[in-house]
Amino acid sequence: MANPELWLLRHGATEWALNGRHTGSTDIPLLPEGEAEARALAPVLAQQSFDAVYCSPLQRARRTCELAGLAGQAQLEPDLREWGYGRYEGITTAEIRQSVPDWTVFSHPCPEGESLEDVQQRCERLIERLVQQHPGGRVALFAHGHILRSLAGCWLGLGVAGGALLVLGTGSFCVLGSEREQRALLRWNAPVPHP
Repeated sequence: MANPELWLLRHGATEWALNGRHTGSTDIPLLPEGEAEARALAPVLAQQSFDAVYCSPLQRARRTCELAGLAGQAQLEPDLREWGYGRYEGITTAEIRQSVPDWTVFSHPCPEGESLEDVQQRCERLIERLVQQHPGGRVALFAHGHILRSLAGCWLGLGVAGGALLVLGTGSFCVLGSEREQRALLRWNAPVPHP
């Protein structure tokens, strides 16, 4: 079965994203600069034809999808929600490291949040569904930094922990696909020209 081409689109900037605060289920809006980042995606995406568009239920992803011009096709996808950070919701890595040196979301647990295994299962389940439903197609996925990095790690066979190797800025897009039958990274953290 042919792999789909997955376009990963991270939402535009939010106050917490700029401050480095872990933003899982907290449903905060885009900043004006985040809205500008989302609008800048529109001309790039308008050049593509998508078989399906899936979006995290959180407003920052939904608004990015809308401003990028794909809201009319979008279906909400709960598996694209951001990591559940538990007690680390709303705080920075630097703050966490005051009590847990060397902590990262990709290597340490989030108390009362999702485990790496939980996120791995969620990513693998979503990938399996996308491969079955859209073989050889092109699919847009609007979501969040850590879940998109985790999804890419799983796509490449590195697991969720592989996402630690992939930096992902707000308002960026990435493309996962294949070279022959081998799953591959076709484009990563692509900047979008800003007006």
